[in-house]
Amino acid sequence: MLRPWWIGMLLLCLVVAGVFAWLGQWQLERAIDTSPETTGATEKVQPIADVVGPSEYLPEPKVGQRVDAVGNFVADDFLVVSGRFDDGVAGYWVTGQLRLEGTSTPTSVAVAVGFTPDRARADASAAELNTAPPHGVTITGRLISDEGPVAPSRSEPVTEMAHMSPAALLNLWHDTDGVEIYRPYLTSDQAFGGLEGIESPAPEEQSPINWLNLFYAAEWIVFAGFAFYLWYRLTKDAWEKELEELEEQAASSAA
Repeated sequence: MLRPWWIGMLLLCLVVAGVFAWLGQWQLERAIDTSPETTGATEKVQPIADVVGPSEYLPEPKVGQRVDAVGNFVADDFLVVSGRFDDGVAGYWVTGQLRLEGTSTPTSVAVAVGFTPDRARADASAAELNTAPPHGVTITGRLISDEGPVAPSRSEPVTEMAHMSPAALLNLWHDTDGVEIYRPYLTSDQAFGGLEGIESPAPEEQSPINWLNLFYAAEWIVFAGFAFYLWYRLTKDAWEKELEELEEQAASSAA
C-alpha cells in the first residue's frame, strides 16, 4: 500500500472526496433556509414593485404575497379564462390589463377581477368592462405565478384560454408596444363587473428544510466515502495478489 502508485491514487481520492464533500456542503446550505419568511408574511400588503419587478420570475417564498397596485384598466383587454375553481365550484375568471401609475416606463400587470360559474355572465361582464374600463383604481390582491401558456385546440377561438398566463394574455392585449409586463398575475380582492369575488386563500407555510436538497447532500457524502472505499479495495486486492505470488515463489523454491 506504500507503493508510489497507490500513494498517488490515495492523493487523487482525497481530491475527489474533497470535491464531493464541498458539493455536499453546498447542497446542505441550500437545503436549510437560515432566514425563512416569518409566519404570516404573505398577508402583509406590500407595493407590487417591492415584491417583484416586471419580467422577473416570482420567488417561491413570495408566491401568494398580498400586494397593492394603482392604475387604469385598458379598454378591450378584458378576457375570460375558463377552468377556474372557486371554493370547489367550477367556473370562469374575467381578467384585465392594469396599466400601473407612477412607473418610469409603461408597465402592466394581469389582474383577475372576478369569478362566475356561468360562461354567459363572464362574457357579458367582460364586454361591459371593455366598454367602460375602471380608471384610477387601487387593486389589492394576491400575487400568483404564471400557469404557463397553452394553445387552444383547433376547434376553439384563439381567445379561448384555460390557463391564467400573462404571457398568453400579452398576445391578445392592445397597446403593448414598449410596455413592460409582470410575469405573475394578481387575483383582486375586489370584484368588478358584477362578478363574484375570487376565493384566494393564504398559501400554506413552507418548511424551512428542502428535503430534496438534503437528500442530495447525503448522496455527495456517500460518494466521498465510496472514493476511499474504492481505493481501499483496490489496494487490498493488489496486496493480497502480491502475497499470493510471494507464497507461490517460496513454494517453488522449496520444491
